[in-house]
Amino acid sequence: MDAAAWDERYAASGLVWGASPNRFLPPEVSELQPGRALDLACGEGRNAVWLASVGWDVTAVDFSRVALEKGRSLATEAGVQVDFVVGDVTGHVPAADAYDLVVIFYLQLVRSERLAVLERAVRALAPGGTLLVVAHDRANLERGHGGPQDPAVLPTAPMLVSELREVPAGASLEVVRASERERPVETDAGPAVAIDCLVRVRRPMAGPSE
Repeated sequence: MDAAAWDERYAASGLVWGASPNRFLPPEVSELQPGRALDLACGEGRNAVWLASVGWDVTAVDFSRVALEKGRSLATEAGVQVDFVVGDVTGHVPAADAYDLVVIFYLQLVRSERLAVLERAVRALAPGGTLLVVAHDRANLERGHGGPQDPAVLPTAPMLVSELREVPAGASLEVVRASERERPVETDAGPAVAIDCLVRVRRPMAGPSE
């Protein structure tokens, strides 16, 4: 889907994903000292707003202007500041060595595009910074519910770790967590389970770009 298609989807209803942060975000960042955070493909901004509410200085990027307007409204309601930036993350180049936390949630891309985004995300990390990636897992096709049905845009945790090792400056990243996660979802037919992959890595204080 392109920006126009996402604009149409976001304009068709209220908050598509709700106002609360993704269930995996708070437990993964609660132990981190708040600093500068970058939310790539932020959608309606629920994760960015939550990060701002717990002390992070957040920049959030998405190509849907409709979604970002919703994000700004959500931030206003929460009484926080978020720098929402219109940009396609497949081409957006964030500042290097600038962010203590970079999050990418459910950005389902083919491998070549995913590698490009991961490379820029790694380069954006400040020394000691954390990159957190959550995506629909390929296992979702057989054992889960929802998400894209194209295996070309569905990674696994081991795939993401391998791809991070491939990108420049990625070899020295410390893998904190890389696992398959189950997420309960409500459907018209009743409760179901979606399968996601979660990868959290940390840039060493002395690298990786030095």
